[in-house]
Amino acid sequence: MSILKEIIESKKNELDLQKSKTSYFDLEKLRYFNRPTNSLKNNLTEDSFGIITEFKRKSPSKPKINLNAKVNPIVKSYAAAGSGGISILTNKKYFGGDINDLINARELTTLPILRKEFIIDEFQVVESKAIGADAILLIAACLSKRSIETLSKCAKRLGLDVLVEIHDKEELNKCLLETVDIIGVNNRNLNNFMVDINLSKVLSKFIPKEFAKISESGISNFEEILQLKNYGYNGFLIGDKFMSKSNPGDELSNMMLQLKKYAT
Repeated sequence: MSILKEIIESKKNELDLQKSKTSYFDLEKLRYFNRPTNSLKNNLTEDSFGIITEFKRKSPSKPKINLNAKVNPIVKSYAAAGSGGISILTNKKYFGGDINDLINARELTTLPILRKEFIIDEFQVVESKAIGADAILLIAACLSKRSIETLSKCAKRLGLDVLVEIHDKEELNKCLLETVDIIGVNNRNLNNFMVDINLSKVLSKFIPKEFAKISESGISNFEEILQLKNYGYNGFLIGDKFMSKSNPGDELSNMMLQLKKYAT
């Protein structure tokens, strides 16, 4: 079984337990359910560099990124350094995250927050709105086109932006929907964890202009960002590069200085 299939099976079991304890009505009573959202797509298209900074403690490919990381100082430092949006991993078993990480982040910033999770059920979409997310991630590799359509329609009814992550043209064709706002090219193959930045360059020409497009995974320097901007990318989701450092916000500040210096 691939790691992606393993994660999805684990998520199904987790959801069954969660839905037995929490109702949709319970979610709708949570603090942020009626909060107006801040569009991640708009922020990316209006921002000069569109860097989405990520908060995560570990991943299946890197089990010890920053296991003791705290949301408060890192999110504050990201915001101060010029982040265009913040991605919060809420998967506990495989990424060391928790929904409380997102709730805490929401209290600290007005920047758009992307909930990065393995979303397979409308319950998770409603939960995302209730805990303060502005956008959700849908992973095309583990969803059918019908599921992407159903989940994205649910998200749009709640005012959430929808980012669909792809790795090839077949997955791209599943997400060319009016209810999708952003298409993200994941440079990491989720089955074997191999990373190839050139994938973003190859797939860029197939992504219609009505979608904001971002490049995800493996981006480690400002030169790669400047290169990919020439391919029409509005944003760049960066996690390991920042989270592996003792002060992720300082690392972002340094990258922003370099981008401003060399951007033409």
